[in-house]
Amino acid sequence: MNLKQLIKAFLTLILLFSVVSCATSPPKNLDNICSIFKEKRRWYKHAKRSAKQWKSEIPIMMAFMHQESRFKRKAKPPRKKILWVIPGPRLSDAYGYAQAKKDTWRWYRRSSGNGSADRDDFKDAVDFVAWYNFQSAKRNKIRSDDAYNLYLAYHEGHGGYSRGTYRKKSWLKGVASKVDQRAKRYQQQLQSCEKSLNKKRWLFF
Repeated sequence: MNLKQLIKAFLTLILLFSVVSCATSPPKNLDNICSIFKEKRRWYKHAKRSAKQWKSEIPIMMAFMHQESRFKRKAKPPRKKILWVIPGPRLSDAYGYAQAKKDTWRWYRRSSGNGSADRDDFKDAVDFVAWYNFQSAKRNKIRSDDAYNLYLAYHEGHGGYSRGTYRKKSWLKGVASKVDQRAKRYQQQLQSCEKSLNKKRWLFF
């Protein structure tokens, strides 16, 4: 291999490393959905496809993932503390962007037809959130634009939401309000950049 080929191979490796790093690290600005989608160029495409398939709302889907993982692909719940100091078992087996539990993820795989889905893949995780909200709308009669109640159902499960388990959890209702407010901000932001996002034609993404 001559010097020119070595330089070309080296530059290719740098490009691949940059693409992988960009794809797996959280967005730099979590508070602006336009910044998120401009930085993570394929995320808008994936979110739009899932929103259309499951009649979901992109700002709500993204607000859920912000709350659940801050867009960290390998996010896990905190560990319990033994004697206030020693790390114990994790609070649940939730994992990934959407903090989906294993049993719920298996249900999603069977029901959606996405049998090879991974919880740490954004494309699959955003589709999971859209799919789950579709189930909540169907099972619990929640409007597709009602981020507050959709989040309560997401956290408590469809059965728990039906039984009203959230009613005595003031902290959870506070979190649901935060998610609802963020979804509204994301909606306003998306209106200002969605036209340009739809026009983008990315070479490598």
